[in-house]
Amino acid sequence: MPSFRERLIHVHSCSVMSRNLLRSILINDPELKKIYRDSEYYLQTEFKIPLIKARSIYKYLRNSSPEQILSYFYSKNIFTMTILDSDYPLLLKDIYDPPFVMYGMGDRAVIASERRLAVIGTRAPTSTGIQTVSKLVPAISRHDWTIVSGFARGIDSLAHWQTIKSSGKTIAVLGSGHSYLYPKENFSLFSQMSKKQLLLSEYPPDTPPQKWHFPARNRIISGLSKAVLIIEAKERSGSLITADQALEQGRDVFAIPGSIFSPQSKGTNFLIQQGAKLVLNEEDILQEIE
Repeated sequence: MPSFRERLIHVHSCSVMSRNLLRSILINDPELKKIYRDSEYYLQTEFKIPLIKARSIYKYLRNSSPEQILSYFYSKNIFTMTILDSDYPLLLKDIYDPPFVMYGMGDRAVIASERRLAVIGTRAPTSTGIQTVSKLVPAISRHDWTIVSGFARGIDSLAHWQTIKSSGKTIAVLGSGHSYLYPKENFSLFSQMSKKQLLLSEYPPDTPPQKWHFPARNRIISGLSKAVLIIEAKERSGSLITADQALEQGRDVFAIPGSIFSPQSKGTNFLIQQGAKLVLNEEDILQEIE
């Protein structure tokens, strides 16, 4: 019989499975054995889900096996990491709702170091924002800090590229499965990172990006990291959501100040007003996190 770890991956990889539903299933069925015997009607009534969703889970678990799913991931050069694994990041395990399973592509060893700093920001950086990434990220990565970001266009992508150019280590947390490159212009970055860096996602490989994936993804970016640095963010920005999640997780938040006339600095200036640590150079960060 497949191990509990294999059953967990199998159940998790069902396309209609959400983390809240999986959490409820684990409370009801801690060994994940009963779910392989449950009827569609039982799944629908016990977990209060639509019949079509219950039917999808029922069919998926009976028409595939843990061995087949793991073999499929292997064929895609994707490894799995569960919350049960010894190399699952302790920082991430400590947050309120850590992913039960993550899917990775690239060098798994990149995640071994706990020295991780998240660097995030606007998708439309100014020339000042671009210069800031070019100055700070290489300096920090040369101190053996792994740079974590969200693979989005703008500051995120620049943070990954600057880390690679400085021969550092970087982790991208995706808002989709690995089979769906998003944004598409990051093909070259994806190719680079899938070899010597690390691309992580809590979504199975064949999961397309959805709007709600990205706020959920942000908790992993901050959860993996000891602190979060925000380089340019608009007044209403996903970066501010990440900052809130970081604070809830007990992480330090750093922000780059900017012109009062720049829309891309309204979010970071607001964070500094609220108590985020103002950053003028890499030492302002390193003195706090070393």
